[in-house]
Amino acid sequence: MKGSIVGKDELRLVEEKNCSCLTLTFNNRELLTPYDSNDNWVSGEIQTEQGRVPIVSTNINFKDILGTWKVRWGIGRKNYKINPGLYAVGKPDHTSPVLVSANYKLSFDVLRKELSGLNCWILVLDTKGINVWCAAGKGTFGTDELVSRISAAKLSGIISHKKLILPQLGAPGVSAHEVVRRTGFTVIYGPVRANDIKTFRDSGFKATGEMRTVNFTIWDRLILTPVELVQSVRFSLMVFGVLFLVNLFAVKPFGVSDFIVYTGAVVVGTVLTPIFLPYIPGRAFAWKGWLLGLSWTAVFAWFNNWFAPEQLFLALGYLLLLPSLSAFLAMNFTGSSTYTSFSGVIKEMKFAVPLIALSSFAGALLVLINKILI
Repeated sequence: MKGSIVGKDELRLVEEKNCSCLTLTFNNRELLTPYDSNDNWVSGEIQTEQGRVPIVSTNINFKDILGTWKVRWGIGRKNYKINPGLYAVGKPDHTSPVLVSANYKLSFDVLRKELSGLNCWILVLDTKGINVWCAAGKGTFGTDELVSRISAAKLSGIISHKKLILPQLGAPGVSAHEVVRRTGFTVIYGPVRANDIKTFRDSGFKATGEMRTVNFTIWDRLILTPVELVQSVRFSLMVFGVLFLVNLFAVKPFGVSDFIVYTGAVVVGTVLTPIFLPYIPGRAFAWKGWLLGLSWTAVFAWFNNWFAPEQLFLALGYLLLLPSLSAFLAMNFTGSSTYTSFSGVIKEMKFAVPLIALSSFAGALLVLINKILI
């Protein structure tokens, strides 16, 4: 039996007799998932046997698009989240499927956009504003949180079946047999991509091989680069501040050429290496970034005649420093890719970080010697 639905405009504030604060009430049922009045993606509420549940819109508006753009560029990324709990899409009833997601709003938006025309529930876990894949690795999209959220949402009293559809990328964090033992709910892993949800449902909740395949196209890699680029710009501002102080004492001040070669190394590490990742020889991200950074620095030094005897220290310094910078920045991309495992990342870092640090120190020293003493 479907619950009664009330729109946002019909909700009213009623002052409780034994409470000095205002409490949102409707038919004396509690609101199972609190939400903010500014959450314009909430279109109303649906009444269930256990309480009221917010109904979410499947339309993505300008505010949602702007929010996505901002977090892609690292603006407010750590606080782009919604309240965990149970949400409704369409007019779900006790037989409707339950999809599980993270409370990172970008992940939530991607999912709800693909649910247009469906009647279902979304159980949102408290992943501390982290996407499903990363949260599964960190443990916040995990067994304990899922079990706790099932209880907090009073899910057993709202649906008659015992099935939960989890995103496949959340599988590393969830022990399905533990969920069954502790709650009685069975875990079904859905497709990798949200746009396969409808096909997945129509096929009787069976995923094809293609639905299980994680693609990592050039576009997939490109949209992840702005965050690293912005972080590098913030670090670079400190570098430029140091160089400004050095210029007060330098015989050969840092100029436009130095700025260009440095900026190019940053772009190589944060943008070009991720884009051309499959085509750069080798497996390690640090190696790929170093190789591309070396190519950029060597070509730039050649065209600027830095290999001349009087500029040799500068050329050698930058050849040690800038490829190492590109390597370090490229290595940061390992956590965003499908190319590595956690153990592989740890192994690479143990080998690459000391070499990067040593090469960077030696390179910076040679460059400073060239600028100040020669």
